[in-house]
Amino acid sequence: MVDVAVIGAGPYGLSVAAHLKARGVDFRIFGPPMHTWLNHMPKGMSLKSEGFASCLYDPKSQLTLETYCRAKDLPYEHVGLPVQLSTFCSYGLEFQQRFVPSLENNLVESLRRDPAGFTIGLDNGRAVTARRVVIAVGLTYFANMPSNLSEFPEQLVSHSRMHSDLTGFAGREIAIVGAGASAVDMAAILHRSGASVQVISRKPEIRFQGPPQIPRPLSARLRSPATGIGHGWRMVFYTRGPLAFRKLPERLRLEVVRRTLGPAPCWFTKDEVVGKVQFHVGVNVNKAKVQGNRMNLELADADGRRCTVGADHVIAATGYKVDLRNIKFFNQDTLAKIALVEQSPILSSNFESSMPGLYFVGIPAANTFGPLLRFAYGAGFASKRLSRHLAKSAFRGMVRGGVPLVGES
Repeated sequence: MVDVAVIGAGPYGLSVAAHLKARGVDFRIFGPPMHTWLNHMPKGMSLKSEGFASCLYDPKSQLTLETYCRAKDLPYEHVGLPVQLSTFCSYGLEFQQRFVPSLENNLVESLRRDPAGFTIGLDNGRAVTARRVVIAVGLTYFANMPSNLSEFPEQLVSHSRMHSDLTGFAGREIAIVGAGASAVDMAAILHRSGASVQVISRKPEIRFQGPPQIPRPLSARLRSPATGIGHGWRMVFYTRGPLAFRKLPERLRLEVVRRTLGPAPCWFTKDEVVGKVQFHVGVNVNKAKVQGNRMNLELADADGRRCTVGADHVIAATGYKVDLRNIKFFNQDTLAKIALVEQSPILSSNFESSMPGLYFVGIPAANTFGPLLRFAYGAGFASKRLSRHLAKSAFRGMVRGGVPLVGES
């Protein structure tokens, strides 16, 4: 039996594991490293976050994105230079090899609660027992597909997470539903790849984030301080006070997480799509149907005016929504014992769910700790706090002459 099992090896899982290792906690970590970033993000895209906010976290900050880029002679700026997806992925893999070499490249297929802890079934047929489990699966299971598009076969309609290589769409007509960074990034990459692209948005206009002001005047820095997730004093609170955020009324927390930092394309994609990609704004997909080997989408605006868009393929770049029911390795008995709000886990100040010994980090923790946990930047806070808690409770168990107690805090 291992003390802690970490499921997921993206920025959160790897950062937590690096901190557990430094604290001497007995742990194992499972999952392909940087899986979502390598397999469910389109090649050729850039990150929305600035360079200084696109790091993984080891306890001594020995391998930041900056130090990695300097060592590899790759371009890097704290602010203003978009971080390429390929650079971020190679950096994450280097981080894993240096700080989490014990990573086991196996997928978890089942998780069962036992009297002494948890039994984890792996895709190689083996099982691992752990006293405590950290869920760090990122976005993998939470793709949000509109109900009126979910009934069609994947060769005609797919979620954006299904695509890492878009070159196969060259010469085809593609309709993208969505108006955030993912939608516009994909539109730009598809256009470069030789596809004919249309973007369909419920919003009346596409508002691109403005480019950063470098250097920022002192007055602007005082009026609207910069943080790793955006500018403004509210963002300062969200990044520096996640424990205080947790104490806010539940309804307010949910509303803040829902409304803060919504979908918005980045400034560096504007020139790649404006005047090159057709936009349908202020419309909803009223109906969708198959005609031959193509999709027909009937669009309707607020005044009831309708038009039809035809496409060889429709991509729903409609984001992600946490729903623990979509995590494939959870069974009904496990889900029934986890207290939820809007299908997200209700967590303690140490990331522990209502099921003792089961912890969540990353986007499933956002409704508890705020918008910070929706971004890789939040892995710094999560890895420090959670590893400290797990190490302390493990130590208390050893001092008492027994194993760490599940749920002890």
